[in-house]
Amino acid sequence: MAACHLSADLLARFFGKGKVLPERDMYMTEKVGTTADLDLIQRIIPHRYPFLLIDKVRDIFPFESCVGIKCITINEALFQGHFPGLPVFPGVLVIEAMAQTSGVLVGMSVDLVDKNAKVFFMSVENAKFRRKVVPGDVLELNVRALRGGGRVWKFEGLAKVDGVLACEAIFTAMIDLPKA
Repeated sequence: MAACHLSADLLARFFGKGKVLPERDMYMTEKVGTTADLDLIQRIIPHRYPFLLIDKVRDIFPFESCVGIKCITINEALFQGHFPGLPVFPGVLVIEAMAQTSGVLVGMSVDLVDKNAKVFFMSVENAKFRRKVVPGDVLELNVRALRGGGRVWKFEGLAKVDGVLACEAIFTAMIDLPKA
């Protein structure tokens, strides 16, 4: 797979510590974003089954936004206990799926493909759960970078099912690269 090519302007924005990224409507469609399939996702973030919670990421606009996709199926082991007879995908895992989506956004933005980077939560703010997520749902994880630079990034995440808001949160993450 081809690595993301970055302009000098985008690199300057990334390496400018703590810069606030320009606001961009995460639903704009005037240009086509990049897509990451399961293979590319696994080359960017370290998560694996059963904790890899995204199936693909589309509409990737480096340093700006992307949309992760998670197909919720009854075959997932967590539904045996959450809850028997009433399977509900846990809200904290929806937030984790948004975080994994943001990890792919950062990875595509600063070329972390095959770099063995790790992404760690620093904070989760204003998390709200608006509807249940159940087997058969397709979860759309809209993530927008609010601030990026250096190792610390801040994101806004909106998780939707059929266009209806299921969860929202603001979260901050730190990127950790292994020592060379």
